[in-house]
Amino acid sequence: MENLKGKNSIKNIIFDLGGVIMDIDFNRTIEAFKDLGAENFEQLFSWEKQVNLFNKMDRGEVSPGEFRNEIRSITGLNISDQQIDDAWMKILSKVPYSRIQLLREVKGNYNSYLLSNTNMIHMENFRQDLQVDFGVSGIEVLFDRSYLSYEVGMRKPEKRIFEHVIENNNLDVSEILFIDDTPQHIESASSLGINTYLFKPGEERLEDLFENGVLTGMELKGMERR
Repeated sequence: MENLKGKNSIKNIIFDLGGVIMDIDFNRTIEAFKDLGAENFEQLFSWEKQVNLFNKMDRGEVSPGEFRNEIRSITGLNISDQQIDDAWMKILSKVPYSRIQLLREVKGNYNSYLLSNTNMIHMENFRQDLQVDFGVSGIEVLFDRSYLSYEVGMRKPEKRIFEHVIENNNLDVSEILFIDDTPQHIESASSLGINTYLFKPGEERLEDLFENGVLTGMELKGMERR
């Protein structure tokens, strides 16, 4: 681990969404499902682990309707689609306007990419919130390109999703900085030679890593260079 001494060599920044751009809280969704009557929901879904249904949802292998039906099946609850969606959405927090502004500034200085494990229900509702709150049609417009797991059929920490981004944009790995809050994702990207930064939500803000949309280097003590 070292400071970002070679920050001027970084031309491409890949951002995670949940935990970096947007605050997330697994406990809110766990408690919401418990309020609906689901016992021990944390054994199905948590930051540490989750049953395969949620991985399949992230890869786009099940539809929102199939997901909701499976939730009813594994919880044994007779709950509506809206109740499921509302509880499922509790994990997400509002994005502050300062974060929107930062992403616009970063895009003016670097090639910027979004790489997120996410699903259709979350993204459809999130897009609606962005439109209402900021007049932004979707998070994707704040980046040069976005790679959402349910659209590309892959999810982090699978190496192939990083390779897909690299090959799709003809990137030099030495010129990439990947910012994510999950150690497994960081380890996978690092193994491919990508510069990585393990973001610590609750201890730092994304805005603190940049000044006028440019990496400061001073705060990036968690960066690992390969």
